[in-house]
Amino acid sequence: MTALNAALLVNLIGFTVGVALYALIAAMVVMHRPKTSLANVDLLLLTTAVLGLLWNLGELYSFIQKDFAAGGISPWLAAVSFSALGFLPSVVVHSAQADDEGTHWLTYAAYGLSTVAAALHFYSAATANAVPSDLALQAQTVGAVALAIGLLLFNLKQTLEKKTIWASALLVFAVSALHLSGEREGKSWMVELIAHQASLPLALTILYQNYRFAFADLFLKRAISLILLALTAFGLYVAVAAPLLRYHETHDRDDASAISLILTLWIATALIYPLLYRLATWLVDSVILHRADYAELRTGIASEIETIESPEAILTHVCNRIAGVLTAGTSRWTPSLVKESDLAFVDVGFSPNEARIFVPTAESPFFEVRLGEFYGGRRLLSDEIATLEAIALITARRIDALRVTHERYEQHFRQQEFAKLAAEAQLTALRAQVNPHFLFNSLTTIGYLINADPDRAYDTLLRLTQLLRGVLSSNSEFCSLDDEMRLIESYLDIERARFEEKLTVDVDVPDDLRQLEVPALILQPLVENAVKHGISENKKGGTVRISARRLDRNGHLAFKLTVWDSGAGSWKLDSLDADGVGLRNVRERLASYYGSDAKLVFTRNDGAGTTVEIELPLKGRSSKEQEN
Repeated sequence: MTALNAALLVNLIGFTVGVALYALIAAMVVMHRPKTSLANVDLLLLTTAVLGLLWNLGELYSFIQKDFAAGGISPWLAAVSFSALGFLPSVVVHSAQADDEGTHWLTYAAYGLSTVAAALHFYSAATANAVPSDLALQAQTVGAVALAIGLLLFNLKQTLEKKTIWASALLVFAVSALHLSGEREGKSWMVELIAHQASLPLALTILYQNYRFAFADLFLKRAISLILLALTAFGLYVAVAAPLLRYHETHDRDDASAISLILTLWIATALIYPLLYRLATWLVDSVILHRADYAELRTGIASEIETIESPEAILTHVCNRIAGVLTAGTSRWTPSLVKESDLAFVDVGFSPNEARIFVPTAESPFFEVRLGEFYGGRRLLSDEIATLEAIALITARRIDALRVTHERYEQHFRQQEFAKLAAEAQLTALRAQVNPHFLFNSLTTIGYLINADPDRAYDTLLRLTQLLRGVLSSNSEFCSLDDEMRLIESYLDIERARFEEKLTVDVDVPDDLRQLEVPALILQPLVENAVKHGISENKKGGTVRISARRLDRNGHLAFKLTVWDSGAGSWKLDSLDADGVGLRNVRERLASYYGSDAKLVFTRNDGAGTTVEIELPLKGRSSKEQEN
């Protein structure tokens, strides 16, 4: 194909792509506005879209009209389209100085120049002169160069990289205007591409450098995909279709081979598009926007906060992680003032200087993560907002899990405290309980011995004093087995003074077991009941035997305390609650201290007495008691 035909094809493809891209910008500006009102659309971007549509639609119509219309192109249409093109550099300068707090004199100068150029175009149309006006295009060429220099020198808040891109876009426009002010029809498709499609880099520059809306990344991906698709189609036509069709110039226009070739290339272009879109996505994410792997970021944060045990530390960690990825200079978290009734309307909010990420926990207090001072004026894009929303949900669920865990721990701790207080109350009741009948009998025995055997009466009184002191003075829930045995021996000495020869006591507790820890007063109620039911009810009296033995239960070390009496054994396990506080407390305290690790067994054999066995773990209290 000839250079002229290639140039025309480039213009047709370029203007068609331009219409599609600017229409996409307009649609996305309206659809993705921050709130429900149309008044909240980004006017700068909407203006860019309208100007781009006017230029590309006007030029596309002009190129089509050359082939299908007999008359010339309307000068008023040309004036409108070239005026729209002339205002695009003003939008670029406006966007470049949007964040500058100083005087926007470059912006005013740019709009003034565009207005003068538009007036010259319409003046030429009204006076039947050539449109576009060469004077207007030459003025805009010089003006674009001057504006580019001004942006480089005076736009102090912008980085050098941004200044360079702004200036490059304006210089491309200057080249375009310079070409258009001379020869209208180019002979090189490359020249036509640069001259007539200068609006595309201007729009892409605005989106790339000042992406104030959440869909800029989506637009860039679609725009680059469309441009790559158009370039692919043009390349296939120039490199494949045109040379092959040249061999069929002598054939009929309805040549099946030529039609098949065109259809094949068309299908090939459609099949290539997914690859082109992936390439565009990679270019936007990795080359243009330098993004992190957001899926990996979400997974990493979820894994990292699983090991953190406080909501405050979790929020601090999340702040630091996302601030580093999004190049935020400041990051902090604060309690949120959002009401529970408004939760459905809360998401990621952002302003030119700050982003606020709401953390939607199940219950108040809620939290907000705030990011600010983004590097290079960075704005949040759609994928970044979706990532922040996902991270906020991950953070909220972890905080909810911690709250539930803490509530369970607190509930369990309260239950343990209640159990401990109950055990202490039981022990206090046990210490305070001294069988009135036992005291009465002890004092009666002492009174009798004062006359019959004063020395023995004095000794019995000392034993009673030791017993009462041992029962009432100690505040500890546990004592050594040796201390427990001394208390029991004092009690049995008093009972022996009362029963004399009728009571025999046999103690078999090895010395190596006497230092083991046992609950205080765990044996005394059993010995007291053995004397009460096994000895006093038998006219002949009897024997009380107390023993301790070490056990090995399948590798679990334990020891067993046994109280045996030789009496008739009228006391039973079923009657313990009726027998008073002491025996009931023995069973309840064992369950409280040891859980299932301790055993209390009663055995009554007719004619062979009654045996009470307590089995305790050798290593002390169970995990249930140690949690206290």
